[in-house]
Amino acid sequence: MSQVATADIKEVILSNGPFGPQEIKQLTLRVSEDYTQFAMMRDAVNELESREDERTPANAVRLGVGLYLLGRRRRAIEVLTNADGGALAHYYLGKSYYDEGQYERAIGSYQSATRAGYPSDLCALSIAEAQRANGKLAEALQTLDQLSGAVEQTAEYLYQRASTVSSLGADPQEIVRLYERAVAADSNHCGALFGLALENDRYGNDSMALELYERAAGRFPAHVGSLLNLGIMYEDREQYDRAQQCYQRILDVYPTHGRARLFLVDSQASSGMYYDEEAQRKRDRMAQVLSISVSDFELSVRSRNCLQKMGIHSLGDLARTTEQELLASKNFGETSLDEIREMLMSKGLQLGQFAHETVEEEPPVDMSHLSPDEKAVLDRPMSDLNLSVRARKCMVRLGLNTIGDLVRKTSDDLLECKNFGVTSLTEVREKLTPFGLKLRGD
Repeated sequence: MSQVATADIKEVILSNGPFGPQEIKQLTLRVSEDYTQFAMMRDAVNELESREDERTPANAVRLGVGLYLLGRRRRAIEVLTNADGGALAHYYLGKSYYDEGQYERAIGSYQSATRAGYPSDLCALSIAEAQRANGKLAEALQTLDQLSGAVEQTAEYLYQRASTVSSLGADPQEIVRLYERAVAADSNHCGALFGLALENDRYGNDSMALELYERAAGRFPAHVGSLLNLGIMYEDREQYDRAQQCYQRILDVYPTHGRARLFLVDSQASSGMYYDEEAQRKRDRMAQVLSISVSDFELSVRSRNCLQKMGIHSLGDLARTTEQELLASKNFGETSLDEIREMLMSKGLQLGQFAHETVEEEPPVDMSHLSPDEKAVLDRPMSDLNLSVRARKCMVRLGLNTIGDLVRKTSDDLLECKNFGVTSLTEVREKLTPFGLKLRGD
């Protein structure tokens, strides 16, 4: 049995015993099983750091890895740079550079780790991750394609491939299949759990998304995105104490994390407010389904073209459209109608289901100053803005399906939405800026 399994965290960090990937894995497992152990790890690393006179290149690696696990990436870089120059030091130096957004340096460290004897497949997967984060998607995919053998069945490989093809705009179903295979290979893989949770979240599968986020958040080091999104889901269920615990866990490791701090403040302020939780949940679930883009389904070219000409972009648009209105469209026949009916039935909807609803006409948007390309942006789906979960949930609640729908809203319209605060408003404005667009009234 590993020394870490029998000794407490403090002894492992401060002793002169073996320290490698297995010990690191067991350390993270101990904190995953009992988060109170995080404080013990922090105290032990701080004590080791204070023993500067006793530091050797070997225990500098131990200290550097400990600092990395605590989220002190910049200090970890400083310590690991002056460590023993071994494979472990280079690898965690790469991980620290990656978390600091220094992707080229991260790649260089991973390459050094490979030359020093760290498992080459693991280094290659980390290189692909850094290439993807650096926007070099083709290079990342090429790095993954060069791997073969048993590594292709590992959770880390499947996760990296899913994340890469997702960034390249692959078929959502292919992405989900890859994430599912990754989770099947390792039920505790944080990244794969987060990716699969996010896909379920996007399609309104709240119960599955919640379960997956909780599983991802239960690991250490936890996936920050999982903790943020889980906190938001807890807030939607009025479980504010749980939401605040999620944000606090992020701040334990990243004390200056702006979004987590603002979400914590928002959650604390919301905890005294009353909402009809069950009714809100049902409305949210239906709104999420109605916001799904028709482009997510494999429709025939004829059906797709007809819907586009009619300005129908989402399932909600279809549910507000009658069969007669569709059949009145040129080239739209019974075959296309059957195809649309089947698509809606798969989501528990019918044509014309909400045709009785009167949609309040939005005020016109002055587009005289927009170029043809900028005007075309208005018809693009909201998903193209790549908003955070909190901002996206507000878009769903307001029934905003396209970027054009969004720019017809004022900042006050958005701020009236539950759990949508100044942070989310700033995010929306930042996402619109590259398109040359603003909210109404800005």
